[in-house]
Amino acid sequence: MFKDVLADKIVACKHIESETVNDYKQLVQELLAQGFIIQGVTIDGKRGVAKAFGTIAVQMCHFHQIAIIKRYLTRKPKLEASVELLKLCRRIPTSTQTIFTEALSGWHGKYGAFVNEKTINPTTGKSSPTHAKLASAYRSLTTNLPYLFTYKNHKEYDMPNTTNALDGGVFSHLKKLIKLHQGLALKRKVKLIDEHLDNYNKR
Repeated sequence: MFKDVLADKIVACKHIESETVNDYKQLVQELLAQGFIIQGVTIDGKRGVAKAFGTIAVQMCHFHQIAIIKRYLTRKPKLEASVELLKLCRRIPTSTQTIFTEALSGWHGKYGAFVNEKTINPTTGKSSPTHAKLASAYRSLTTNLPYLFTYKNHKEYDMPNTTNALDGGVFSHLKKLIKLHQGLALKRKVKLIDEHLDNYNKR
């Protein structure tokens, strides 16, 4: 689903079982064909989705990025490296790309060897990361780093740094609506969703 946050309107959506990059590409092409000018997009961080937008400016939702790190490290991590990485991650909304990049580099300089530690399985002889979730958390930040501060680097686009306009403004209501009518057949649920979105745009 795409929402124009400036006009507060749902401008494109598609019913799918699971998201793919091609789904996003299709909606982008549909919007461009309709004459829309897409200056920038804020996404929730599904893997590979940023590539669907080509040269369009992409902002990674700060709420989702922090939530991803919390899933890997938990809300109250025990390891010192995890505590420091989570603390660093929570500063993203008030940081800048330069400051955060330097801080993340400093963290890796201090804990890089720890993150890269391997454990050898005595049965198979194969090695695997000793601190796999910590390594995944760090990799998530380095992968999404190019998209974490787009809204500050392109202030002229007036981009939001979260997807709250959809998550709180649209999806939360849809979830409640579907829960109230969970006995409906799939076809009726789809119709219910479409009617709700149509009414949303008519407010």
